[in-house]
Amino acid sequence: MGQRMDEVKGKLYIVPTPIGNMGDITLRAIEVLKNCNLVLAEDTRVTGKLLGLLGIKKDLLSMHKFNEHSRLDSVMNRLKEGQIIAYCSDAGTPGISDPGFLIVRECHRNEIALEVLPGATAFIPALVASGLAAERFVFEGFLPAKKGRQTRFKELAIEPRTILFYESPFRLVKTLNDLGVYLGKNRKACVSRELTKHFEENRRGTLDELAKHYTTNPPKGEIVLVVEGNIE
Repeated sequence: MGQRMDEVKGKLYIVPTPIGNMGDITLRAIEVLKNCNLVLAEDTRVTGKLLGLLGIKKDLLSMHKFNEHSRLDSVMNRLKEGQIIAYCSDAGTPGISDPGFLIVRECHRNEIALEVLPGATAFIPALVASGLAAERFVFEGFLPAKKGRQTRFKELAIEPRTILFYESPFRLVKTLNDLGVYLGKNRKACVSRELTKHFEENRRGTLDELAKHYTTNPPKGEIVLVVEGNIE
């Protein structure tokens, strides 16, 4: 970590956690979790289980999208008092389609020391596994469920870079069909499910082929959808 934690006064660590395989936790993440004063968690049950597997006992405080505004002042006060705090979302890197942005922004505003650890995030392994162009890409996170959805598709239809989405298994087929309407049914794509887990799947095909497959084989688990950019 470079600097001993007991020499650091008031610092927030953003700590990525495994997206499935517990072996993906980093040595630096373990060190931070062992030595911090408090662990903020998107879900204390999920993070508590991880800490238990690591043999770490720490005070946990929930901080998620429904309470992060109300918790923010008290957490900032702890940081100003000199506490070392680690923030974990349920899986992956906080701030990437997960809570975390608000507290990071507030740390910058208050000149609180901040360090983001490198670690697990789902869309990078999905991008590489897709076999689609990886030198330039755009990450779209979760698509709008209703308002603004068609507008987003129209914008993406002319996007030349490889496009990445996070998607629910319950909306995957609808999204594949919608993308087929606006981007073309023959646009190449890859669906990555359950990355790093025992039943990991990276299925490639056209948008139409993938929509048909998952219509008859309903998907389960966390999903990253990678779609070829407009190369015309």
